[in-house]
Amino acid sequence: MAIQNPNGSISTTIENKIATLEFGHPASNSFPIDLLNRLTNELNNLSNNPAVSVIILKSSGVGVFCAGASFEELSVVSNQEEATKFFSGFANVLNAMRFCSKIIIGRIHGKAVGGGVGIIAACDYALATTESAIKLSELAIGIGPFVIEPAVTRKIGKTALTEMTLETEWKSATWANQKGLYAKVFSNTAELDTEISAFANKLATYNPDALFEMKKVFWEGTENWKTLLYERAEISGKLVLSDFSKKAMNQFKK
Repeated sequence: MAIQNPNGSISTTIENKIATLEFGHPASNSFPIDLLNRLTNELNNLSNNPAVSVIILKSSGVGVFCAGASFEELSVVSNQEEATKFFSGFANVLNAMRFCSKIIIGRIHGKAVGGGVGIIAACDYALATTESAIKLSELAIGIGPFVIEPAVTRKIGKTALTEMTLETEWKSATWANQKGLYAKVFSNTAELDTEISAFANKLATYNPDALFEMKKVFWEGTENWKTLLYERAEISGKLVLSDFSKKAMNQFKK
């Protein structure tokens, strides 16, 4: 099944109980709100699909895995309601991944920024290449990684999160592996895909009910995300309307 849209694409293929869910956007696989909403809906659909035991989440192309929020869309939000709605789109995706009844394997082939790092962190198991550096640059544009922070902290801890957030510089795939964001790192995408295929096929042979019950265990302690992530979206929504953020984003676009 493929869904085409000027605001990006979502496609899903299902084979041997494994769903491969791919998102893409011409602007470095960034996310406008429409694409966030469609990804949320597709995750919910797959969660309820009895023909699926495992999900592989990937992005299009061979360059950037995910550039996070669409700066084009963020730069034109004009009020608190619009801004909060935009950041709530990331909250919806993270909660859909958390609630999903299937194990989600992240295929990370390239760099990730901001919300892209949050999506990686919300995968149950992420495999990457050496090209998959990560960065949280939100403070540089006057906001912060408020919505994705719980997901990132859950994987790498507060100390590593603090380092990423305050330095706003690239961290290597090796660093991400050492901190627990990536389970394994491979030298190229061919090796990455071989490992993902073998791992997904192994999981697909397990009792899906057992996998679901284990996923509940993995995500214990995140029950407050149903409200926390949306409270965080309000914070981001307020800050992105500040003069500081507007000037920073305009400079970035130039």
